[in-house]
This record gives sequence, structure tokens and C-alpha cells, in this order.
Amino acid sequence: MFRNRLYYRLKPYLPWRLRMGVRRIVARRKRQIYKDTWPINESAGRAPDGWSGWLDGKKFALVLTHDVEGSNGLSKCRELMQLEKNLGFRSSFNFIPEGEYRVSRDLRAELVQNGFEVGVHDLRHDGKLYWRRAEFAENGKSINHYLKEWNASGFRSGFMLHNRECLNGLDIEYDASTFDTDPFEPQPDGVNTIFPFWVSRPDGSGYVELPYTLPQDSTLYIVLKETSPDIWKKKLAWIAERGGMVLVNVHPDYTGFKENGLDVSEYPVTFYEKFLEHIAQNYKDAYWNALPKEVAGWYREKYSPGKSRLTESADAVQTHLLNGKRAAVVLYSYYASDPRPRREAEALTQAGMEVDVICLRQSNSEPRHEKINGVNVFRIPLKRRRAGKLIYAFQYFWFLVSSFFLLSAWGLRKRYQLVHVHNMPDFLVFSGLVPKLRGAKIILDLHDPMPELLMTIFGLKKDSLGVRLLKLLEKASIRFADHVLTVNLACKKIFTARSCEPQKIQVLMNAPDESIFKFRRCEDYVNRDSAKPFVIMYHGSIVERNGLDLAVETLRIVKKTVPSAELQIYGAATPFLDSVMASVGNNGLRDAVRYLGSRSREGIVEAIQSCDVGIIPNRNNAFTEINTPTRIFEYLALGKPVIAPLAPGITDYFDEHELVFFKLGSAYDLAEKVEYVYSHPVEVKETVKRGQAIYLTHSWSREKESFMNRLGELLNLRR
Repeated sequence: MFRNRLYYRLKPYLPWRLRMGVRRIVARRKRQIYKDTWPINESAGRAPDGWSGWLDGKKFALVLTHDVEGSNGLSKCRELMQLEKNLGFRSSFNFIPEGEYRVSRDLRAELVQNGFEVGVHDLRHDGKLYWRRAEFAENGKSINHYLKEWNASGFRSGFMLHNRECLNGLDIEYDASTFDTDPFEPQPDGVNTIFPFWVSRPDGSGYVELPYTLPQDSTLYIVLKETSPDIWKKKLAWIAERGGMVLVNVHPDYTGFKENGLDVSEYPVTFYEKFLEHIAQNYKDAYWNALPKEVAGWYREKYSPGKSRLTESADAVQTHLLNGKRAAVVLYSYYASDPRPRREAEALTQAGMEVDVICLRQSNSEPRHEKINGVNVFRIPLKRRRAGKLIYAFQYFWFLVSSFFLLSAWGLRKRYQLVHVHNMPDFLVFSGLVPKLRGAKIILDLHDPMPELLMTIFGLKKDSLGVRLLKLLEKASIRFADHVLTVNLACKKIFTARSCEPQKIQVLMNAPDESIFKFRRCEDYVNRDSAKPFVIMYHGSIVERNGLDLAVETLRIVKKTVPSAELQIYGAATPFLDSVMASVGNNGLRDAVRYLGSRSREGIVEAIQSCDVGIIPNRNNAFTEINTPTRIFEYLALGKPVIAPLAPGITDYFDEHELVFFKLGSAYDLAEKVEYVYSHPVEVKETVKRGQAIYLTHSWSREKESFMNRLGELLNLRR
């Protein structure tokens, strides 16, 4: 987030007391806001599917870790080790390889000889580890060097920042950079579990994730100024009852070993000592005090893919839980041709739910009611029209009223457990009022931020009355919903900044359906037949913000150096298409531009397979800045290069080594990149291969599993 980057740039110049004062003010407010999910989030206590317990039948696992942030903490490591040894405990010490201190070989050896563990903590601990993926590739090499030199198997990022795509490049057996719930962290999206879990890499390997499950000592005693370990004890009891993992992170830097005269940044080490004594006295023989590497090794052996039922598909796991339950889907769109709602509704049906969809009717030839792949589709006789603001408002209002009465009538006749509403508009979520009053959970699926999109469509100003009203409606709609989905990290940042608490919102990427967009390696790209036209492909909505006119201008420029270039256009006809095609004739491109109409998803697959490069020629506006087009994943799934705009919604997932980027809104830069793809097939092939690795981490099967797991939590289902 921009706020985090700004903070870590300024941090070295800000006095500690000033930083801590601000943090304490913010923390007091957050503590009140998140009182229902911190320090205990009940939904995190559900055991994973197939869980059969800990080693030797122990009730829970106890994992002690220490992050050494500075030379002051380094000087206390031996004292902390001795304290734990005296009480019969072992722990892991994580050191910063290139921070303000250098950890000696002797200290590392002494820790290991005494039965403790050494891990790698970030690289420089400056908050910048994940800023640029290209830089992380080099940083990752350095981290791997220290992992090997120190004979370490685990890693933890500074400030608990986490980016699993980057971590795929580390030679680790486990990562410990996440938490079950912690709203006080700069990246507060918790993993919502008190158990270890497996993270797969694109190459089929993986590592174990060990989230910390007790509040950090720095948060508890320095920021919140607690004066006892009571919160630790309370959560320990809760985790022990559920058979989870008690993982705590204690910083030597903040522990004070003097009886008097503690520094302002220290708390009495007796807090930690009393907590360990409490465990030893009250949970004797009930816990497994394991090093992180021991938990990771045991988990890998017992529960990694191929080892147990934990790897059952989301469909298999959820079917017996959702079978017979009912869901309603509200969609101001055409269901049959809208891939995201259709994928999600069919996932519910496959899991055994009865699903009713309320949507628009595109033409009189469409039946009012039909069943599509097991989903009951009911169409309201209203056709979406792209027009002025009043027409938009009327259509939205009429659809809200219609869907409200339908859902209310159906909800009184048959009880829904779930109502899944897709925006736009956001306020459609209120159509589920009656089912909600009868116990249904409401999901609001935010495909687009309405303020940004309507600012783009109608040229509204950021501080205009209409935009302010849209933001208020967004906030009210999110508050009404029980859970919120959105399409990418950029949108999540927007919603969490102004409307939604982080733990309520989940990113569910618009990944293409793998049964249709079947994965294909890009090995054949360098063997392109040069005698055939060089086909540039555009597909998607033909509206001004998506820049089809820029694509035509790009072709005009490219034809000078690539005479065989041809632009193929796929999408539903619009008035904007008419103006674009008029410019085609004026630029002498009539023979080089082909409009081929709208295509089914299967037809788009066939078109992509016959093209040479796909383009996303977006104009520069508030919406395209945050958009992550599904078309990128569709091209990559089929092994084709894609040229995409350099915008935050895309660079959150890809860097310049994984996609070919052009300057957002620039036809000249786009033309230059098309020429590059044409003339550098070997380099482009390698770029596509790296991009495909990113795609595989966001395939629909993975996104679907995440969706179904969260749905199980929302409906309080026990597997």
C-alpha cells in the first residue's frame, strides 16, 4: 500500500517516541473496532479437513520464536536462551542477514548446540523487501545464500509483510510471516487459522506456512501497554481447547532483564517468564514444544499433497456439507455470458446447493426461466442499456425492486442459507433483506468500485456530489453484507481504505475456467510461420475506456515496420465500435482490421490459439489504473504473449519479467512493444513462461478452493 511505502521511507527520520505515540493512538481505535476478532477470532479455530492431531497425541503444539531486530536484541540472545533452557523449553532465533548488526558464527553454533534453531529474518528489515518483484529476484538470491550458509530452513519477513508469489523463489521448508488475526500489522490480512497449512508452488513443490497465533510481545506490551501476560494465557487456553498451534513471537530487543531502570522501549522479561511457567504448570504433558522446522517437517511428512485427506478437492470436501442447502444469486447482468457469477454459482451447485439466479433478460428469445448446468436461472424482462445517468439510475432501481420482491417471496416459501449479490450496483445487496432476517448470510461481490467506474464513464469529479453519494452507498452496502468479495488487491486496498475492515473482504481473482481455457505451454511460439499475417488480437467489452481506438492507432504505426500485422477484434457491437471502424477506413487500414463479432468462451479459446499476441490497450483513467483484466490470464493459459498496461491493478501480480508492459494510454509505446514481440520471439517466450507461473498460482481451481473454504466458515459448517 502507498501508506506503508511512505511510512517506511520516512521511518529512519522519525523519532521513536513520535512513531510509537501515533501507533498507540491508532491501536486504541483498532482494538475497539476489532474487539470481536482480536485476540480471538472464533472462525480461526476450525480444524482443517482430515486433521488427525499432533505428534504422539499431544493436545496442542507450542512453538516459540524470536525475531532479533537490532544489536540491542542480539546482546540478549544468550540470556533469553538460558531462561528458556532453565524452564525446559526450546525456541527459534531469527536473525537479519544484512541489518544493523552481524550475527556471529559462534552465536549461531551455540544456539544449535543447545537444541535451539536459527532462521532468516527478512534481508535488511527496512520494509522494502516486496516493493519491486525484479529486485526481489536479486534479494531472493541473497536470502537463499544465507539460508544455505546458516543451515536454516525457515524464513520470516520483516513487519510480517507477506507475498507468497515472491516466497516461491526461496529455498525454504517453512515460512512464518503470517498470523491468524492481527489488525495492528501494516498488512493486516490474516490467514484465519490456528493450524499450519501447505502452500504449493507452481512447479508442484511447496512449503509449510506457520502463522503466529498469540499476539506479538511488541504489540501487547509496547504498543498496547499491557502489564501482564493475561491475554496470552486466555488465548492459549482457547487454542489448547481446539487442538491448534500456539506460536508466539518474542523480540529480545524489547525484553528487559534489569529489575529497575528499564528503557522506554522495554517490558519486564518476567512477563514472558511467568507465561512459560504457566504453561509448564498447567499444561504438563499436554503440549508438544517443537522447533518450527520440526513442525514443518512433521506436517510435510503427514499432511503435504499425496499424504492424507487434507488434499481432497474443495468439491469433495464441501459436497456433504452444502448438500440440500439453498442459495440465491442476484446479478444485474446476463448470466449465461458473465463468467465470474457463472463460475461461482456452478461451484455452489457442484457442492450440492440448490441455486436460484435472478438476472437480466437480453432478448425476448431467451426463456424467462431455464436451468443451466444445474443452476435455476430466472430472467427479469429488462435489457441493460448504456445511456445517461438517469437511465442508469432508473434501470438499477427497477431491478432492485424486482429482485427484492422475488427474493422476499421465495425466501418466505423456502429458507435460503446464502444470498450472493454481484455489483454493479452495490445497493442490490439490500434485495436480500428478508432472507437475511430469516438467517441467510449475505455475500457482496464487488466486481468494480462504482465511484471509480462512474467517474470514468461520466467524467465525474472525485469530490462531486454523485461520487460522494456512491461512496456512502458503498459503505452502507458493505456494512449490510456478512462477507465481501472483490477481484484483486488494488480493489481491496480501495475498499479497506474507505469502507471495509480487512478481515471482512476476500480477494477472489477472475481466473478463467480451466475446463475451457486448458493450460498450454508456450513452446511453439518461436516456431511461428512468418509467411502468415502477424495477428494482434483484441477481445472484450468495446467501450472507450478499454481503448480499442488506441489499438487501431497502434496498428497504423506498426504497419510501417511489420507490414503483415493484422488486428482482429472480438466483442459485442456498440456505438463506440462504429466510430472506431469509421477511423479504420480513414487511416487506410480496412484490409488490416477485422471485426469478427462476439464469441462464446470456447470461440475465444479458438481465436486466441490462432493469434500471435494479445493486447489490453486501455486508456489512462481511474478505472483502468486498478483493473486486472481476466484477458491477461486467458492469453497466458493458452501460452500466448500479452501486452498489458503498466498499472497498479496489474503490477500487484506481474512484474516486467513476467509480462510485456506498455505505458498506460500510449499508442506509440504499445506499438513499440508489439514490434518487440514480433522481432524477439525467444525472449518473449521466456517472458510468457514466467507469466504462466504467476497464472498457475491464481488458477480457478485454487481460487475456487479458497472461496469454498471461506463459505464453509461463513455458514459455520464443520467438516
